[in-house]
Amino acid sequence: MKSKSIGFIGGGRITRIFLQGLSEKKALPEVVHVFEPNAETIEVLQADFPVVTAVTTAPEAAAQGIVFIAVHPPVVMETLQAIKDAMAEETLVISLAPKISLEKMASILPTKKLARMIPNVTSYINEGYNPIAFASEFDKKEKKQLLKFLKKLGKTFETEEAKLESYAIVSAMLPTYFWFQWQAMHDVALQTGLSEKEANKAVKASLEKAIKLYYKSGLTPAEVMDLIPVKPIGEHETEITEMYQTKLMGLFGKIKP
Repeated sequence: MKSKSIGFIGGGRITRIFLQGLSEKKALPEVVHVFEPNAETIEVLQADFPVVTAVTTAPEAAAQGIVFIAVHPPVVMETLQAIKDAMAEETLVISLAPKISLEKMASILPTKKLARMIPNVTSYINEGYNPIAFASEFDKKEKKQLLKFLKKLGKTFETEEAKLESYAIVSAMLPTYFWFQWQAMHDVALQTGLSEKEANKAVKASLEKAIKLYYKSGLTPAEVMDLIPVKPIGEHETEITEMYQTKLMGLFGKIKP
């Protein structure tokens, strides 16, 4: 799989994450073509990853052995229309977007080797949690090879296509629900007298151990939460919980096929 050429349609954040993760594992092929209309974005990408060749059209990127569709859902279908004539029947195509189904992709593209993946940002450090679904016609041998290649980014596992949007909400976007809170706690640590080093260690270690306690103690969620009697922001828990329900279920409704 390493010998194949790769094309990315879109050179944004997820493409950078893939390039970083694969670079760390020395898994990038010699040919990596990226189509990205934003000149500044592609220049920065090439500066960080010299292996990248910037191409001026989407079909040029789509002419590679493995093609990643790294654009937002609203433009996936028009992107597929633009690249369909550049693809061969043996091209492997992996869409990284929610909402657009394998059936819709197959209605446009000539290849039957289609997959959809919802990658996690932790793939940047080769610790991703990345569900992938394959079209039923996908060759089993090539599927095995592709999975081996993608596992360089972290845990990559096959799932039902119908579950991909759920993984988008509860896994791919999950860090954004918490990162700013971790930063807020870091700031509180500094304000209360800890050094930068002490703040980093305290917040990181406490989060890691709290997750372990929640999932491995054998206690129920209620029993875990009852272990600390003082809850300084307890009065806001209902509000926060309702916000998760409203915002995330609303978003889920929008990204479902």
